[in-house]
Amino acid sequence: MNIEELVKILYSKNSKEAYEALKVLLNVSAQSDELYPYFDQFVAMSEDADSYIRTRGLLLIAANARWDEDNKIDECIDQLLKHILDEKPITARQFIKVLPEIAVYKPDLTADIKEALRWADTEIYADSMQPLVYKDIQAALKKIT
Repeated sequence: MNIEELVKILYSKNSKEAYEALKVLLNVSAQSDELYPYFDQFVAMSEDADSYIRTRGLLLIAANARWDEDNKIDECIDQLLKHILDEKPITARQFIKVLPEIAVYKPDLTADIKEALRWADTEIYADSMQPLVYKDIQAALKKIT
C-alpha cells in the first residue's frame, strides 16, 4: 500500500484499519520526510469534527516536526496548542504527550509550548479526567524543561 492510500485510510470509520495506517505512517515519519508533503493535510485533520481524525493529524504533525524546514508548525502553533485542552480529553492527552517531540525539533517554540501547558486549566474536564490530563501536562513540562 502506498503513502497516499495510507493517508486516505486515516479518515476511515474503521478505527482498527485507521490505527494500523497511522502506525505505519508514524514509522515512515521517523525514518524520512516522505510524509512532509502531506503536512497541510495533517493540520486540516487536526481541526476535524471527529476526535479520532484530530488525534491522528496531531500525532503526525508531531512526528514530522523534524522535517519541518518550511516552518509550517511555527505558522500554526497557536491553533495546535489549543488542543492541549481539546474537547475530548483523550485527544488532549495524546497531543500533550507528543509536545516534547515538537519542542526538540522546534526549540524556538519551546517557550510557547511551555506557556500553553502551564496555563492549561484541566477543570474543563470531568473530575475523573482532570488528574490524568494534569499528570500528562506535568510530565510533558518535565521533558521539555
